[in-house]
Parts: sequence; structure tokens; C-alpha cells
Amino acid sequence: MSEDTKYTLQEFHQKMAAGLFNKVWDYLDQTERSAEDADDMVHTAHASRYHWGQVGTPLELERGEWQISRVYAVLGRPEPALYHARRCLQRCQEHGLGDFDLAFAYEALARAHAVAGHPAEREKYLQLARGAGEQIGDKGNREYFFSELEGIPAL
Repeated sequence: MSEDTKYTLQEFHQKMAAGLFNKVWDYLDQTERSAEDADDMVHTAHASRYHWGQVGTPLELERGEWQISRVYAVLGRPEPALYHARRCLQRCQEHGLGDFDLAFAYEALARAHAVAGHPAEREKYLQLARGAGEQIGDKGNREYFFSELEGIPAL
């Protein structure tokens, strides 16, 4: 394979990863979705993460795991939501990702445990999320983060 082909393939993966990631947000923003939309949302999130796996940094891989967890939480599927939230946190810890990303890793775990009906674990990760959220350097990101915490279901 020539260098031009490798570059083109890398560019393809990057464009697909970013485009699919954004498409998942379109699904997440829907107030109502059909069973087909739900299936497409799951497949799109996994496809984005796959493409990031080909060309992304640990940051994109972590965010891909976070997004997959969110998709499953929104769909009320606790087991895969928990799995991907744990992978998200693991990537943060392995690669020293803090700030916004660490806070959202804890948010994902709190949300997934809420969906699973685990009140003690929900509260544990909600507290960790709040603590990490206070450390987010950018005020706008910090405010956005705390607004997202409000959407975690109470038990």
C-alpha cells in the first residue's frame, strides 16, 4: 500500500469517526425515537468508536466509550452502559485524562448505575463526578457538565 493510500485511509477513518459521533448526537437529541432509530443510534456509536480506534488518540477512544455508555443508558440498557462507562474511566486513568473527561467518566458511571437501579453506586459516582466537575478549568465546560448531571435519574 502506498503512502498516499495510507493517508487516504487515515483521513477516511477520521472523517467517519467524527461524522458518526456527531450523528449519534442527532439521535440523542430526539425526544422520541423509533426502534429503528434506537438500533441505528447503537450501531452509529459503535461505528464511530471503531473508526476512532483506527486513528484516534486515547482522548477520542475515551470519549467514544463515554458516548456508547450514554446511548445505552438513554435506551435503558444497564449492562452495556456500565461496561462502556467502566472502559471510559479506565482509559482516563491509564492515560492521565482529567478535567472534563474524568468528570464525564464518573458521570457515565453514575448514570449507568441509575439505569441499573443501584442507588449506592449511583450516589458514589455522582459524588466523584461532582468533585471532578469542580476541577474543570473552563467555566463554560464546568457549567455544561453540571447541567448534564441534573439529567441523571433519581432512584
